[in-house]
Amino acid sequence: MEYIKSKIRDVYDFPKKGIVFKDLTTVFKDPRALHIIGWDLAQLYREKGVTKVVGIESRGFVFGSILAFELGAGFVPARKPGKLPADTVSATFDKEYGKDTIEMHRDAITEDDVVVIHDDVLATGGTMAAAYELVKSMNPKKIYVNFIIELGQLGGRANLPSEAEVTSLIVTND
Repeated sequence: MEYIKSKIRDVYDFPKKGIVFKDLTTVFKDPRALHIIGWDLAQLYREKGVTKVVGIESRGFVFGSILAFELGAGFVPARKPGKLPADTVSATFDKEYGKDTIEMHRDAITEDDVVVIHDDVLATGGTMAAAYELVKSMNPKKIYVNFIIELGQLGGRANLPSEAEVTSLIVTND
């Protein structure tokens, strides 16, 4: 993971003053980093019977899709309002720099599914908590939660449901 850490760019005062944004686009463009993360994510879930991977817009689409491919699972996008064409369910939540809403197709997850919800970064946990509740409302067999980076100093894990099985490849405390 040291190689991956070396590829993450810190962007100061983005999207607003006082925020240090962990930019993973520098990881995405590096073929070796892309391969390492895709492999490591898949190893976490290969024996868990995952049938769907939910990727949270937009950076969660990148590794969520890779993870779904590696596991032979389907991919489900969790998107901003108005981006999905069929009947949706939605949740509004607080983020570290404002409010936001995500939506999923109402028929995206079934009771037979084992789901991994993936996003790139766990900051305050609002986005993932909302996604978790959307997926949970569809009554799948099991839900796993996954991040590439967890910003431990922000305590976002504490804002996720206690029953959520959370895994992060990298945990920072700076």
